[in-house]
Amino acid sequence: MRVRECRSQAIEVDGARRQPQSHEVGATLEDAGPDASACQPGFLRIWLATLTAILCLCSYAYALDRPRVVSINMCTDQLLLALADPPQILGLSPYGRDRARSWAAEAAGGYPQLSGGAEEILMLAPDFVVSSRYTKRSTREILKTQGVTVAEFDSALTIEDTKRQIVRMGALLGQEGRAMAAIARIDSALVRVRAAASRTPFRVLPLARRGWVSGRDSLMSALLSAAGLVNASEELGFRSGGFASLEQVVMARPDFLLVESERDFAEDQGVALLMHPVIEKLYPRNKRLLLPEKLTVCGGPMLAEALDRLTAEIERVGR
Repeated sequence: MRVRECRSQAIEVDGARRQPQSHEVGATLEDAGPDASACQPGFLRIWLATLTAILCLCSYAYALDRPRVVSINMCTDQLLLALADPPQILGLSPYGRDRARSWAAEAAGGYPQLSGGAEEILMLAPDFVVSSRYTKRSTREILKTQGVTVAEFDSALTIEDTKRQIVRMGALLGQEGRAMAAIARIDSALVRVRAAASRTPFRVLPLARRGWVSGRDSLMSALLSAAGLVNASEELGFRSGGFASLEQVVMARPDFLLVESERDFAEDQGVALLMHPVIEKLYPRNKRLLLPEKLTVCGGPMLAEALDRLTAEIERVGR
């Protein structure tokens, strides 16, 4: 009897395949040689489990070779969450879980939320800390005097600023590939928004809670410009931003308002201006562009989504 192999527990005998009889199993494995054990399901399961464990351990060790980081600012939180491996993140700022303002709020829920004090950061012994230049100066100074490296980021005021910050964070984390992928997504969104850009440079007033408007030198203004729109706040004298009164908004008469959401009622005084009868009459739904605040508060990978939302809004009001 000539035995060639034992795939799927079948044997070939004199050119014909059939299932082995009970008295032939031992002979089949013996004749097939030492590799026949690989045909047994139990061996295959053990082999796959071992391989999976090895791959997981290698991946974890690879992540541990990279720096471990603490963020004490909401904007650096979002850069960190978008680019780092989970084992690299030791803790985030108190505002990282703010669902209204943080694009990565859901992801932030999986990491320790720090108070921002230097003592708890020192206990975590990070390789470095990331922060904005405007985050609690006393904390930053204490960390520096204790020998902790603090990488400080400026506010991103343009799309190019945002790209530079993504590249910088990627380099700090050893995640250059993810950084370049995030920039590629922003560039793709820019192509789409420019294709949909209004041929008429409509004047748009970004109006937020309590009448806050983003000024000429702001990330919001850069996004509007990319879409072929003009930030009307400059006419109100706001360079970086400021609070506009109802009278100022009415007198400016922008073509559109840009708001962060639609509301059916004013749940507090902060949104009362947006729902004033005069504003609602002059700017019904088809005169309002919707862009969630969490997509524009910080510069980061979320700009790709912000640009796509703006593209969709331009197409909606242009119908």
